Amino acid sequence: MSLRYQKRVNLGKGLGLNVSPSGLTPSYRTKHGSISTKGFSIRTGISGLSFRSSWARSKEGLVLMLLFGIILIGGLVIYNLIHFVLYLFKRLYHFIQDKRQQRELKRMS
Repeated sequence: MSLRYQKRVNLGKGLGLNVSPSGLTPSYRTKHGSISTKGFSIRTGISGLSFRSSWARSKEGLVLMLLFGIILIGGLVIYNLIHFVLYLFKRLYHFIQDKRQQRELKRMS
């Protein structure tokens, strides 16, 4: 068993610096995991269990992280596209309602 020293300095909004005897490493944390210049980790949702990989040791880890990033960006694009389409339908519905009210007012007067 050996002693290990590691300290994280929080810079805000998920950004941080990891300080260890081997040097400084910038990192970014989200609720899904973290990524740094040395590797990445993905949280599983089970307390104490996560998937970790190092860039230097594993080419599969890099491919997995790129795939994860593509899926995440694709999900964000689809999410925003759905919200935009729903917004357009809502605006169209209100536009039609306004036109009906204007016709009703013209008919009544």
